[in-house]
Amino acid sequence: MTRRRILQDPGYVLHSYAYKESSLIVEMFTRQSGRVGLLARGARRARSSLRGTLLAFHPLRVSWSGSGELGTLSSVEWIGGQTSLSGIGVMCGFYLNELLLRLLPREDPHEALFAAYSGALTQLASGTGHAAALRSFERRLLVELGYAPPLERDAATGGPVVPERRYEYDPDRGPVAANGGEADARTVLGQTLLDMARDDYTREATRDEARQLLRSLIARRLGGQALHTRTVLSELQDL
Repeated sequence: MTRRRILQDPGYVLHSYAYKESSLIVEMFTRQSGRVGLLARGARRARSSLRGTLLAFHPLRVSWSGSGELGTLSSVEWIGGQTSLSGIGVMCGFYLNELLLRLLPREDPHEALFAAYSGALTQLASGTGHAAALRSFERRLLVELGYAPPLERDAATGGPVVPERRYEYDPDRGPVAANGGEADARTVLGQTLLDMARDDYTREATRDEARQLLRSLIARRLGGQALHTRTVLSELQDL
């Protein structure tokens, strides 16, 4: 098996946990390598150069090497320029991390998704537009994983989605015009679908319906697994 050596790859910590007496296993999302698992030897020792740097939501440059599923972290540098998350933004950030941990295969690079993640953290740090940041990232994640939700064409007729009509959403086909056109929890307004296609979540109704639709599409990808952070967010507010 070929041994790889990665130098100065921008990345973020998604999750870490103790390993043996003084080390950490760190799950990271990097621009060059995607999601990777790394062994941070001695990172919990008081004098370790890694101690205090492996924090979530802060842009880093990481160097590591390895030939198996778990690489060995050799150095970490802070990039800076990212405002720290606070309040509800912290839980939203952990939600993004959990999505990546559950859905993104290891060592599958997605530079566009990496940029979307960085942008979402910046928006969350601003303290406004939390729901819009989550919806935009959820859709980008589905696109990058090959499950791009069709939004602008009626799956039954091939015609354009009409803003004033309501649609049932078939996860395997896309939107289909609903009989009767009355609003209910199983349908979504055409305007919402068109707003989602433009990544525009300024309308409250769009945010609400997009949340329900994307939640159901992600649930299919999860295969019945529950997202712990989603449960907490639902209890706090409609995010």
